[in-house]
Amino acid sequence: MAANAQWVWFALGSAFFAALTSLLGKLGVTELNSNMATFVRSIVIVGVTACVISLRNEWQRPPQASWSSWAFIVLSAVATGLSWLCYYRALQLGPLSSVAPVDKLSVALSILLGAVVLGEQLNWAVCVGGGLIVAGSLVIVKYG
Repeated sequence: MAANAQWVWFALGSAFFAALTSLLGKLGVTELNSNMATFVRSIVIVGVTACVISLRNEWQRPPQASWSSWAFIVLSAVATGLSWLCYYRALQLGPLSSVAPVDKLSVALSILLGAVVLGEQLNWAVCVGGGLIVAGSLVIVKYG
């Protein structure tokens, strides 16, 4: 695989760990409030990330970046937190087999936002794949 295609391995790792997140989260919110579960999850993520940065000796001063770059990172963190709060509540209320696939509508929404906001070009494969994700989510919501 070409060096520029290494992202695929990281994306597959992300999918695998997201699947584990769903399963373990569903098991975890059976006896915990979903908001408390999200809080604990956030603290653990900070610790794990700090360990990875330490092991890889990647601690550094934040680079000189524009205020807009920092604002986008902060807004991304807010969006992540809100997503997690909604996700854990959905897991508490619904079956994993329905919640996780509907959550993956974020893929189709990301495709759309990439095209509209970032001007990314869509091709037939991206459009068909995104459409199938939407179709699958709709089938699961209606008949699942």
